[in-house]
Amino acid sequence: MTTPCTPRERRASPPVPETFTPRSPGSRGRVPRVARVIGSRVATLARVIRPPVERRVLVALVVAAFCAYALLSLTKHRLFQTTSIDLTIFDQAVRGYAAFQAPTSPVKGFSIGKGAAWNQLGDHFSPILALLAPLYWIHDAPETLLVAQAALLALAAVPIWAFARRRLGVLPAHLTAAGYLLSWPVAHVVAFDFHEAAAVPLLSALLIERYEAGRHTVAASAAFGLLLVKEDMGLTVAAFGALAVVRGDRRRGAAYLVAGLAWTVLARAALIPAVGGDPGAHWAYHHFGPDVPEALVGMLTDPLGALQYLVTPADKLSTAVLLLWTALPVCLCSPIIVVAVPHLLERMLSDNPNWWGTDFHYNAFTIAIVFCAGVDGAARLARRYDRPGIGPAWAACVCAVALTLAPQHPLARLADPGFYRAGPDVVAAAEAVALVPDGVMVEAANHIGPRLTARTTVLLWEDGKQNAPWVVADTARQVFPWPSAERQRARVAELRAAGYRVVFERDGYVVLHRGQ
Repeated sequence: MTTPCTPRERRASPPVPETFTPRSPGSRGRVPRVARVIGSRVATLARVIRPPVERRVLVALVVAAFCAYALLSLTKHRLFQTTSIDLTIFDQAVRGYAAFQAPTSPVKGFSIGKGAAWNQLGDHFSPILALLAPLYWIHDAPETLLVAQAALLALAAVPIWAFARRRLGVLPAHLTAAGYLLSWPVAHVVAFDFHEAAAVPLLSALLIERYEAGRHTVAASAAFGLLLVKEDMGLTVAAFGALAVVRGDRRRGAAYLVAGLAWTVLARAALIPAVGGDPGAHWAYHHFGPDVPEALVGMLTDPLGALQYLVTPADKLSTAVLLLWTALPVCLCSPIIVVAVPHLLERMLSDNPNWWGTDFHYNAFTIAIVFCAGVDGAARLARRYDRPGIGPAWAACVCAVALTLAPQHPLARLADPGFYRAGPDVVAAAEAVALVPDGVMVEAANHIGPRLTARTTVLLWEDGKQNAPWVVADTARQVFPWPSAERQRARVAELRAAGYRVVFERDGYVVLHRGQ
């Protein structure tokens, strides 16, 4: 038993330091090590909760862009400015994934004569859409896709910022990220419904940035994600691999090159046909040949003709120049620009006018690559001419270009109070939609379908006999795929003659129903 100390002995005892922690014999060194580990974890958590100022600026940029993108998309959706081609297609497909079923799309299937069970993977092989399925467990509606797209596009600024920060510095990184977020290709993706292309800027920027940082596992994962976006993204991954080989990383580069080419061939030759698709359905190179081998022969035997087709009509050249101008000609000083070449060639050599222009989503496939090439090009010029100011000057110019073009692209609509107002036609459309019961099959005009797809089976209202019991038609405005409003009105007359009863009619919107 220990004898208690007397008051005199206690007074004589040396003071115990405040930092002293009793240790048992044999535990020498353990507590400081544990303390260091705990301290490190606390410091990491503190950085996450309260990141450095430079990262807070990045977070503010990304959050502001996300809010702007989501506001534009959701407002357009509320005002019946989204369309079944493509929003309803993807909504139906993701709903299938969310129910652990095949990603079928009746709106596309009936339109191409394949029926309600048509698998969306037979159109473009895009299994990455399955990753959005859990979001439908939270909110089962097309608005979920619009918000997810806004998040994906905004988050792509993070790897672009990281790449620019490492090569050019903090302020140029902020300016570069802002330039990307305000760029016209991103704005046009946001303005056009939803598309799997929304994942490409994030994944392509991650691939380039993580590879340059030596984080090859993450880079390979990003490349794998790109392959799952669309069958032709294998060409982009292959171009990245070819670049890596040329730069001396032969083993990894060859892996990317082979995997990219093999995936594109596999998807077109086996995977798409396996789910009932036609790999030639989107073939747009008939002027060169009916298939890939003959088209390649046609281009090789007539290179001047191919070159001429590459830049004519003038819309092709205009789009390419505008795309590269987002990062200024400096992007051409970087070998990274090679990664964007396959998709640009795929578009500009085609005979599909939709692929050439600045509208829709097609420029999303290359915009992040162009920005990364611009960052690398500016860094190379600064190093070559020993002018550190080149990087900041380039970034400032890129941001200025984005700002000067902003009033001309869809994001500018957010500043117009009239954009948010619902006119009489919107009110009439909402009333028409409300009359359609839940759970029915309905043929709906292209811009009406997205507002019905969450609670009905939507088909595209077109000039065919789909025999849905409900029809929501628009007779006042020409809508896709009709040639004219006159033909739309004639079709409504045909439906009435076939036994459909008019349930609602106002401001050009007509709801028809035929009992079983």
